[in-house]
Amino acid sequence: MDNSELRRILRKRALEARDALSGEERRKGSVLMTERILGHQWFYRSQQFLCFVSFGSEIDTRELIEEAIRQKKQVYVPKVTDASQNREMKFYRLTSLSELTPGYRKIPEPSGFTEEYVYRPWETERAFLLMPGVAFDPDRNRLGYGMGFYDRFLADKEGLWVRSAAVGFQCQMVDSIPAGQGDIRPYQVLLF
Repeated sequence: MDNSELRRILRKRALEARDALSGEERRKGSVLMTERILGHQWFYRSQQFLCFVSFGSEIDTRELIEEAIRQKKQVYVPKVTDASQNREMKFYRLTSLSELTPGYRKIPEPSGFTEEYVYRPWETERAFLLMPGVAFDPDRNRLGYGMGFYDRFLADKEGLWVRSAAVGFQCQMVDSIPAGQGDIRPYQVLLF
């Protein structure tokens, strides 16, 4: 079995396990994640918070985003742009969850008409990136949805990478994920 087939199987199993969580398990994990991130030194010290907007059975980030906005942090969330089918992910400023509308694959996104996050290497100690994933292994390898958006976004942003964490549920941990070319591991993986 080649690596791409193995990754496809791991992705399918992890999504099935995540989808099978009860509402109570999902709520408990999301509350624990929110508490842990709010107490995380990177979050506490950050002025710029880049965070995914949870979708489907992902761990819920909405309360965390709302709290970051209340704390007057500059909150940026991803939007997939469709520049002639050469899709890329950019982060745009969000001041309220009410600004989100269904976007790429119906994932809630900002309009894209707000301030875009600009990476400045000399300011990375002010930023913190929280990313999703489908599966993770003990070596911090991350398996996403297969489009490579986060890998491409972080490819030239080493300073932001060292202030990145991926979050999910314990059921998303697998023994090993074969790393693909261009895969970028989150600096931390936090599962609840």
